[in-house]
Amino acid sequence: MKKISVIFILPDLETGGAERIVTTIANHLSRDRFESKILLLRKQGGYLSILKDDVEIIDVNTERIRHSLKPILREIYRRKPDIVFSGFGEVNAYLSLFIKVFPKTKFIARETNVVSQHVTRKEIKFFYNFYNNYDTIIAQSDDMKHDLMLNFKIKPSKIVKINNPVDFDFIDEKIKISHKPESFKYGYKNVLAIGNLSARKGFDNLLKVFSRLKNENILLHILGDGQDREVLHQMKDFLGLKNVIFHGRQENPYQFLKYADLFILSSRYEGFPNVLLEAGACGTYSLANNCPGGITEIIQDDTNGEIANIENYEDFSQKIMKILHEDHENEAIKNSIKSRFSKNIILNQYEKVLLDLMK
Repeated sequence: MKKISVIFILPDLETGGAERIVTTIANHLSRDRFESKILLLRKQGGYLSILKDDVEIIDVNTERIRHSLKPILREIYRRKPDIVFSGFGEVNAYLSLFIKVFPKTKFIARETNVVSQHVTRKEIKFFYNFYNNYDTIIAQSDDMKHDLMLNFKIKPSKIVKINNPVDFDFIDEKIKISHKPESFKYGYKNVLAIGNLSARKGFDNLLKVFSRLKNENILLHILGDGQDREVLHQMKDFLGLKNVIFHGRQENPYQFLKYADLFILSSRYEGFPNVLLEAGACGTYSLANNCPGGITEIIQDDTNGEIANIENYEDFSQKIMKILHEDHENEAIKNSIKSRFSKNIILNQYEKVLLDLMK
């Protein structure tokens, strides 16, 4: 039986959510049925090391996404894959205009965010007029699905909702070699937040919440880097938050997740936050801001976490205090995630979408 050839498209394999998911899919698709390739605009990133050897990398060596369209179209024309799977919002948008040029190839877009919240540039929004050209659009959450239908007039029949998978094997291996971070002081509760230091992630609101907890024995550890780093550092100093520590980007965030007393998601919006899934996979209880992006599909109230409005700073700070004084069962938290989002459950859904396209 002829194998189905699939080309996945990403900017690079840096350690982000979309990159992690596409790497996981490419690694675990059935080798009897599929032949996987990943087309990268730049061959770089931490996930290159975990990509299986039999997944071919196509490197078009382009720095800017807007300049990548010509080499991407050239590779599709040359290789004539059965399926093109684009896994990054901006690339998805640009590519949508040219799908009809390849009538024998099926095209899938995996959307990475609630588009109306995330895409602000008019020149990119224009391309969403052609989004119905895709054969299938994968939304990670109901919020994303409804946004595409309501604000971009995408046909419901085109959209398939598939939540993100959690690779428990990968996380368990990382946890095995993890030691308690030295910055987790004895006699303090350690609260963790992870994400790009940008407005979207809402760390400014989180610092305002912690300005109400500065006299408590609580440390806030923030992992990540980004364009708002200096502003957030200045805000920390202005608010006098001695118990807030910025750690920058970490190679192994799982050692922080494993030993944290609480994980906080402060985002203004999400796609379907992998870090919330990974916190649960590490057995860590979460408190999440009530924002669009599948939060209510992940959090099972009082089992693996809670949801509250972070802009009510006083109420959110009191919820942190309450949670830190409670006991939460690590195995129940892990099982809550594993039973719904484990790799095998989600990857079977992806395989079905790919096979259905070829019928």
